Amino acid sequence: MPSLKDLKNRIESVKSTRKITKAMQMVAAAKLRRAQEAAEAGRPYAERFNAVMAGLAKSVGDSDSAPRLLSGTGQDQTHLLVVMTAERGLCGGFNANIAKIARYQANKLIAEGKTVKILTVGKKGREALKRDFSKHFVGHVDLTEIKRVSYADAAGIAKDVLARFEAEEFDFAKIYYSRFESVISQIPTEQQIIPADFDAEDAEESTLYDYEPSEEGILADLLPRGVATQIFSALLENGASEQGARMSAMDNATRNAGEMIDKLTIQFNRSRQAVITNELIEIISGAEAL
Repeated sequence: MPSLKDLKNRIESVKSTRKITKAMQMVAAAKLRRAQEAAEAGRPYAERFNAVMAGLAKSVGDSDSAPRLLSGTGQDQTHLLVVMTAERGLCGGFNANIAKIARYQANKLIAEGKTVKILTVGKKGREALKRDFSKHFVGHVDLTEIKRVSYADAAGIAKDVLARFEAEEFDFAKIYYSRFESVISQIPTEQQIIPADFDAEDAEESTLYDYEPSEEGILADLLPRGVATQIFSALLENGASEQGARMSAMDNATRNAGEMIDKLTIQFNRSRQAVITNELIEIISGAEAL
């Protein structure tokens, strides 16, 4: 049985841990508001942009003049997986869930005889996949020094991906991130960005427009921006999801620390009472002996 001193030290240690987790929860809550506002503000633009692009893509169809970013290379051999996670941990299963769907897709493609290349954005995703897929890594984007993700950061990642596509390093590219729903709900998402993939419902709505000089020319100019827009939207969603997951995880840790303190306090009181009882018994026994 632990001594009273050991129990007291452990209680103080857990109390210190609870202060840290409570502070991290409050910081995450403050950051969550800004990250959530940024993610929600970016959704209408991304959705409308995709709707216009869907209409253009439907007009062009599978014609020979369609840009390569829309029609693809005509092959299905090499796949680039862009895995976007956080730079830090202590956010529950946020990073692990994104890495899980990326790992599943990578294993599936490898089993089919495909070539898999992985570009990681965020240190935690790289660490999670390094053991099984280190030989498939082709690049890494470090966002540690960036306090707030901007469109320029997304454009830099898009420029790297597009350069690899122009060099014919891959045929398909997909991004993996977590879509923010609420503080307790973040949905790991897989999204294809090359070749561009649009919903048919969006295309029907956007066919009301006439474009000049030509759909092909506009697509050739807008598709690279579309890749950057999708990556930027994913980064914003990831930022909100990370803070929501961290807030929830730290809240759980704070409550668990409180429960542990209560249990240790009860154990400490019982041990102290047992010591007092033994001392009384010794005093009474000594008095009777006299």
